[in-house]
Amino acid sequence: METPGRSALRNRLYRTVFGTTTPAGKLFDVVLLWAILISVLLVMLESVPAIKARYGHALYLAELIFTGLFTVEYLLRLWIVQKPRHYVLSFFGIVDLLSILPTFLSLIIGGAQSLMVIRVLRLIRVFRVLKLARFINEAGMLGRALVASRRKIMVFLLAVLTIVVIFGTVMYLVESPEAGFTSIPRSIYWTIVTLTTVGYGDIAPQTTIGQMIASMIMILGYSIIAVPTGIVGVELAKSANPGKECMTCHATGHLGDARFCRRCGAELPV
Repeated sequence: METPGRSALRNRLYRTVFGTTTPAGKLFDVVLLWAILISVLLVMLESVPAIKARYGHALYLAELIFTGLFTVEYLLRLWIVQKPRHYVLSFFGIVDLLSILPTFLSLIIGGAQSLMVIRVLRLIRVFRVLKLARFINEAGMLGRALVASRRKIMVFLLAVLTIVVIFGTVMYLVESPEAGFTSIPRSIYWTIVTLTTVGYGDIAPQTTIGQMIASMIMILGYSIIAVPTGIVGVELAKSANPGKECMTCHATGHLGDARFCRRCGAELPV
């Protein structure tokens, strides 16, 4: 059974660690975010051979210190919450645990410390610190637009896949292996690179016909890029302005001057 003093301490720590309304809570989260940023930066720097060769020991020591601090923070969160199991199984609880496990795994499995970049997921807490939760509705609107346009996007991707297979096969027949078109899959790879206007340049057509086809693919690529943008844009416009709603089948998307439902034919409200 807890003593009143221990219970008051836990409540005070809870407001600091999990809350952002108090100055101490805001300070705790800001310090935590800076610690996460610095620790992720150290992991990135450790992957550079020249830096690791010169400062490898110091970077490893710093990582141990940060892992120790994050471990203490994780245990502190477990201690102050009323239902530790709920915290452990929550999104932030899982991310917090995954952010400290790689260091301990690296003691058993070499190279596992590179997984510590997953710690960057903890920066999601910045939404709480900066009061960005009001943008959740906008994020939900974008998600609904993507879900609503998923079938159109799938049809679009299928059409693009068909185009690259056809053009890749044609380029394999037109060009020679010396130009880099050694197989149909490799020709399809070139077609994808060209169609998306990436243009690595590792493979290039040499014949006049091949260059003409490449020009067609390049021009086609510019028009294709605009298609998914338009599809999602239309759905976003519908989400932002759903228009009149049918009182019978609850269908939306009607024009402002529409009188009857486009789905069931019922009369729309004025």
